[in-house]
Amino acid sequence: MRGHPRRRTSPVTSKQPAVTAGAAPLVTIAIPTYNRAATFLPLALKSALAQTYDRIEVLVADNASTDTTEQLVRGWSDPRLTYHRHARNVGPEENYNYCLNHASGDYFLLLHDDDLIDVDFVAACIEAAHYASTAALVRTGIRIIDEHGRVLRHARNEVRDDGSLADFFRAWFSGKTRWYLANTLFNTRRLKQTGGFHSPYRLAQDGFAIARLAPFGRAEVAEIKASFRLHRNEQTFARPVAPVQWGLEWLRLLDFMCELVPAEEAPLLRREGARFFAKLTYHRAASTLHSPWQRLMAYYEIFQLFRAHCLPCPDLPALRSITRAVRCALRG
Repeated sequence: MRGHPRRRTSPVTSKQPAVTAGAAPLVTIAIPTYNRAATFLPLALKSALAQTYDRIEVLVADNASTDTTEQLVRGWSDPRLTYHRHARNVGPEENYNYCLNHASGDYFLLLHDDDLIDVDFVAACIEAAHYASTAALVRTGIRIIDEHGRVLRHARNEVRDDGSLADFFRAWFSGKTRWYLANTLFNTRRLKQTGGFHSPYRLAQDGFAIARLAPFGRAEVAEIKASFRLHRNEQTFARPVAPVQWGLEWLRLLDFMCELVPAEEAPLLRREGARFFAKLTYHRAASTLHSPWQRLMAYYEIFQLFRAHCLPCPDLPALRSITRAVRCALRG
């Protein structure tokens, strides 16, 4: 990935909203982007600038794109919009944290350049937070869309904001809520204090960030107010990462979750979490590996990694026989 050296910081306009005493919270919507000027970036940017809540700033952090990203963003004449182009590609995690470190809002949304938010996303979140800057997380329901914007499935947020931390984590495992960046508003100060976006294998930064802030208080919005786009060029599928590495990352996240909850609640959380993350890892293998043999070997590694907490979905004839044999062995 190559970039052209240019001005380090280059705002579209120097005018930016300022936080004033007694004012409603300022929200930073950050869009890290790379080479999507001709596809999804215009839609993500439009959704950010179309918010009905007016105290926002929008920061586009261009990770040294080689397409027309700069021309596209500079074509928007909006005093709330700031553009920065990195001189070289710094990688996703560094770009996320650049956005966070340059956010001046009380709340922070990291909106991937292929995702969308509804026009009232920020308004609904700030209302749920009672127009205060004290909630550590504000979350909504989410819809999954394809590359053409067609809805694949809906997922309301069925979590209560007065539930326990363990209940919040287990709600993710049971499908009552979905953890995505597009439907999560972070308290900027808290997120900076806890180290921003980072994780052991640089894969599940969103999950670690949500888990770190969850103990400090949440506000939950049941309605669906954001869209996560699923497509073959999505970062998850584009990066050449072995599925078992995802499993290692998610096990580290599960360890961290168990450290946060009371000791008596940790065993149940660990059992449910192991099954949930094993299924996610099997799904990652099924989605990213095209060779039946590679997929079968990955399933075996995942099975060992999660200590047989969950068996893979038998989507291959050979795997059906292996699955039946393993089940018989476990029963015997």
